Amino acid sequence: MKLYTYFRSSAAYRARIALALKGLRPEMIPVHLVRDGGEQNHVEYLALNHQGLVPALDDDGVLITQSLAICEYLDEIQPAPPLLPTAASQRARVRALALAIACEIHPLNNLRVLNYLTGTLGLTEAQKLAWYHHWIRLGFAALEAQLATESATGIFCHGDAPTLADIFLVPQVANARRFDLDLSAFPTLLRIDARCRELPTFIAAAPQNQADAV
Repeated sequence: MKLYTYFRSSAAYRARIALALKGLRPEMIPVHLVRDGGEQNHVEYLALNHQGLVPALDDDGVLITQSLAICEYLDEIQPAPPLLPTAASQRARVRALALAIACEIHPLNNLRVLNYLTGTLGLTEAQKLAWYHHWIRLGFAALEAQLATESATGIFCHGDAPTLADIFLVPQVANARRFDLDLSAFPTLLRIDARCRELPTFIAAAPQNQADAV
């Protein structure tokens, strides 16, 4: 098993957390998203992943792209510990929390979008940062309201064991910190994030603990 990854990529961070929770130790193959024009844009990597994104998981010749698909694949090939609850309604809740990040927050502030803002549209760094902060605040405010008021929230986003929702939350909080967003308005998110980052599995997957961290 091989994971094509980049230490700062929040999507790759998700996959690393899921692999760690499952006790799987794939070969980590770094794909530097900035150096040399972005290694994800090189012909060799595009032949592997036509989207030119990380992560990509190669499981003995079976290639899976997109972090959500990778996480669910891992949950299917190695069911324990589960990343999703048993009941259909609870599974839907966890998926909705994860998708709120994967679909509504992350795409608006990933590297390609930020580069387009400053490169093609000519925004200043301050304007780019304002864009980033706006969309994170909007998304986090909705997550905070949901997690703070719903009884299904426990130590983690859903109950008292990490799920797919936590796998998606922690990398997004890490990104927000990297871009100096004030997170004080989101105490529930901070509480859950702090608890997750105490776990050895989350520690092992953290960007600063990757071999390609620079």
